[in-house]
Amino acid sequence: MTIPSHPLRAGVCADGIFHGWLVVAAAFLITLLGFGSAYAFSTFVEALQRDFSATRGAVSLVFSLAGFLYFGFGAVSGPLADRYGSRRLALTGMLLLTSGLALASAAQNMTQIYLAYGLGVGLGIGCSYVPVVGAVQRWFDRRRAMASGLAVSGIGVGTLLVPPLASALIDAWGWRAAYLILAAGVAVIGSAAARWVENAPQDRGLLPDGARGAAPASAESRPQPADLPASAAIRSRAFALLYLGCLASAFGVFVPFVHLVPYALDHGIRPGLAALLLGAIGVGSTAGRYLVGALADRLGRRASLAAMYVGMAAALALWGACGQFWTLALFALAFGVCYGGWVALLPAVVMDRFGGRHISSIIGVLYTSVAFGTLIGPVAAGYAYDLRGTYALPIAASAAANLLAAAITGLLPRQRNR
Repeated sequence: MTIPSHPLRAGVCADGIFHGWLVVAAAFLITLLGFGSAYAFSTFVEALQRDFSATRGAVSLVFSLAGFLYFGFGAVSGPLADRYGSRRLALTGMLLLTSGLALASAAQNMTQIYLAYGLGVGLGIGCSYVPVVGAVQRWFDRRRAMASGLAVSGIGVGTLLVPPLASALIDAWGWRAAYLILAAGVAVIGSAAARWVENAPQDRGLLPDGARGAAPASAESRPQPADLPASAAIRSRAFALLYLGCLASAFGVFVPFVHLVPYALDHGIRPGLAALLLGAIGVGSTAGRYLVGALADRLGRRASLAAMYVGMAAALALWGACGQFWTLALFALAFGVCYGGWVALLPAVVMDRFGGRHISSIIGVLYTSVAFGTLIGPVAAGYAYDLRGTYALPIAASAAANLLAAAITGLLPRQRNR
């Protein structure tokens, strides 16, 4: 038996675990904390409305501002991660998120909530999300969609765990204490997880997927995409179609994260049960990230992405017909599966098309489309409710937007062998 001159070049760490899975674990924890804190906002809506005498549209703007920043800022954090490393950006993001939650707990008016939560949470997730997701793509080839799904399943688990936790904290000690406790958790766990993030396997003398030898095992059987510069990728037709599809979908996809709990309360469902509906989205989202990612590696990522848009449209249409807890829970589960699949597939599709050297930069620019949709969709839904006293119009518009996204994604050219 020949002993490698450099043990780590075999693709595993000294303890026998391929280091890429540690990067996946770090991304899982960072997305859990970030998006769990963000999506728990729905449980704070009623308390903020009451304490600051605000309309539902005005309160919805807090989430939309944060969402705009955490997706839009990826256009900045992505190139910074490509240049300076993902770990630094991840740690900065966790510190900003901690500060935003802590400052929100001391806010005395809605303007301070906008500044503390909107800027702190928005920039915190914006600094960390794209860099850690981009790093995961570089560590895997054959199992890229699966690894990406596992990494971003933290979003689903965070949506499952954090909103019910926040609701219980609000009931016990009030919304200010709830924000402080969340801030403490992010500070401790998030900062520790950031230390596991690393940009690429080559930095450790490793290979993607833990392959042995000078090249990945699939290198001869699977043609690899060229590593396009970010500027060339962004000018391509494929990128334009991906961008338009994400933009259309994002107008509706984040409406439930703000308005599902208020919708349930309007239908007489108790606050504790209403918060569990967000948890149901989290359950479905986690399942979607695991299952869809693995299936897409076999069935095709482009077609699977289009299917996720169709699934979200169908689930949103179901939402408009729901009024009981169990029917809303079914909606939440179905929507969560497709939403989770969408989030898991996007980075993998980008990697397939454009290569990995500038992946964080390309994903960052792509996510500005989601930023604009997030900024407009939940706020528009809130003001539509203020005017009409019903969510019928925004729910229908959200479903139609996702059907449009599916049609646009179907126009993506098939992947050619390079």
